[in-house]
Parts: sequence; C-alpha cells; structure tokens
Amino acid sequence: MALARARPGEKVNLRSLAASTEARATALVKTEAFEAAQIVLRAGEEIARHAVPGYATIHCLDGRIVLETGERIEMRAGDWLYLDRGEEHSVSAVEDGSLLVTILFE
Repeated sequence: MALARARPGEKVNLRSLAASTEARATALVKTEAFEAAQIVLRAGEEIARHAVPGYATIHCLDGRIVLETGERIEMRAGDWLYLDRGEEHSVSAVEDGSLLVTILFE
C-alpha cells in the first residue's frame, strides 16, 4: 500500500518506512518548489548514475551507502551532503540502509 504524502505539520516516522524488506523510494512531499523522499536500499543494490534538476541534500539515516559523483563518498548513519543542481551521481548500498533526500527547485 502506498504511503500518502505528508501534509504540512504531519509527523512521519522514517524508521518504520525503512523496516520494509524491499528497496524502494517513498515520496514524502512533492510540490513545485520542494521534494522530499526516503530511499531504502538493501546491501548490493544500486541506483544508476543520474542527475536531478534541483539542489539536493542527502542524509544517511541508516546503514552504509556509497555515493559516486566522480569521487567515491562513503556515507554512514548521520552523514549529510549537498549536491549542486544537475550534478550526476549514483548510489549503492554496502549495507542495508536508508537516505532522506530533499530537492529544492528554482
């Protein structure tokens, strides 16, 4: 069952979303100016090289994830980084993990 997008002021428990046994992206909020999603990856899974049209932040919530931007960046729970709009990157999971991704559009 798909999760309904969050309403302003609504609390969402990201831990419960990561408990799924399958990899997936869950859109939390999507407007013309802003998008937030939780991405859950299982060990060995990868998101192919791509770019987004906005400024992106990536916060590793759980596990161990590798982000490739031209350099290899290993992320663990608590790590956060920023990508410029249009910056190509790929994502792979060394261990089961989840990310909170936000994108700001201009």
